[in-house]
Amino acid sequence: QAQLEESGGGLVQPGGSLRLSCAASGSFVNIRTMGWYRQAPGKERELVADIGAGGNTRYADSVKGRFTISRHNAMNTIDLQMNGLKPEDTAVYYCNALIVLTLWSRDNYWGQGTQVTVSS
Repeated sequence: QAQLEESGGGLVQPGGSLRLSCAASGSFVNIRTMGWYRQAPGKERELVADIGAGGNTRYADSVKGRFTISRHNAMNTIDLQMNGLKPEDTAVYYCNALIVLTLWSRDNYWGQGTQVTVSS
């Protein structure tokens, strides 16, 4: 079993910055992809950014150039540095990880979500 714990959400003014962190804990072999999704009221959950075990990254077009995802494999953590925040970035942000539990099984895990509100 594994768990994801997020931290770092909050209220920020437009143009400001926030840093989200996610830590995986529990018993598992390794972690494949880790990433961040977000869901705004009335909208579907969408990928913000993810990063593979080798460091390859993907970003939503809407956040390219403003957000940076990083990974610390030794500590099973990822960070999302968010700069130049806009009101449309307001959402609940969820950490996601594809975790290899044993040599024969893997599962997709979600964190509980952290609120990011961009408003003046």
